[in-house]
Amino acid sequence: MIEISLCMIVKNEEEVLGDCLESVKGIADEINILDTGSTDRTKEVAARFTDRIYDFEWVDHFAKARNAAFAKATKPYILWLDADDLLLEKDRVKLLALKKQLAPEVDAVSMFYHTMFDENGNVSFEYRRNRLVKRENGFRWHGAVHEYLAVGGHIVESDIAITHQKNKKTNQLPKDRNLKIYERMLEKNEEMTPRDLYYFANELKDHQQAERSNQFYEKFLQTKNGWVEDKIRACLCMSDNYKQQGDKEAALHAVLRSFSYEIPRPQHSCEVGDYFIEREQFDIAAFWYRHALSYEGKELPGFNMLAFSSWYPALQLVVCYWRLNDLKMAKKYHKISKKYQPTHPSVLHNESFLKGN
Repeated sequence: MIEISLCMIVKNEEEVLGDCLESVKGIADEINILDTGSTDRTKEVAARFTDRIYDFEWVDHFAKARNAAFAKATKPYILWLDADDLLLEKDRVKLLALKKQLAPEVDAVSMFYHTMFDENGNVSFEYRRNRLVKRENGFRWHGAVHEYLAVGGHIVESDIAITHQKNKKTNQLPKDRNLKIYERMLEKNEEMTPRDLYYFANELKDHQQAERSNQFYEKFLQTKNGWVEDKIRACLCMSDNYKQQGDKEAALHAVLRSFSYEIPRPQHSCEVGDYFIEREQFDIAAFWYRHALSYEGKELPGFNMLAFSSWYPALQLVVCYWRLNDLKMAKKYHKISKKYQPTHPSVLHNESFLKGN
């Protein structure tokens, strides 16, 4: 059985830290908490689980803090979590089993990250992150904001999921924290990596600065570097910005631009479908919704909004085929949308409407 050091950075997390640490009991052989300036009871909560609590002066750089936390680890493997993450019981069982069975040649283990849920509690947004890494490899974090852990070697993709519970926090961090870090980087003329450009554009978008946001997405894409999934998502975000500005044609072209990087992702296909359904070109719209639905139940690279490969394109296909006078196909796709969203108002409306036809 391997031994695991849990390494975390925290600040003002008294509401959620206890749940997080409780969920890793029996999994973490050592818990290292790096506090970056809490003014609440975070350290008191942490002290119920560990005496390895350290202070770290915040320097507007998440990777530096994460690397400092990793430096405290003494066990062969390092697990990292945020304070508002936890392991559900089913995932605790899986991780305990992995701990007993992990082969010594494994350098890292990736796990799903479940960050959004629908009204029925089903996962609606997931992606992978490398969560468990071999300490002797010295893997390092990079990036002032939206930091990433650079790993290599033998990486195992597990079916374990980390669940994000941010909605349980009332003491939220300032929403402009990350934006301010990037703005200070600009003021100091610090070099921005392609990843920095992408995430800065995201922050600008979140703060309703559509035009400036697109300028930085364009700068990111023009570097011709960076993760392909970020390039694909940048095109979608640019499309959203154009729609906010009322330019639907530019919005469509931004989505289509993503196809130059990889095959169309479900969400992008739905965006194209929405463009054509609005113009009542239902045969073309149906083509794109069917493509999105072809990913139903499949794991996608990068970020996965599960609605766009399941109930949403199915719901739209009901409309398309009804307008194309194909009742049989409309009913077929209604069954799919109902499977995922039985209480959705549009699904209930279709159920009533189709029964009479």
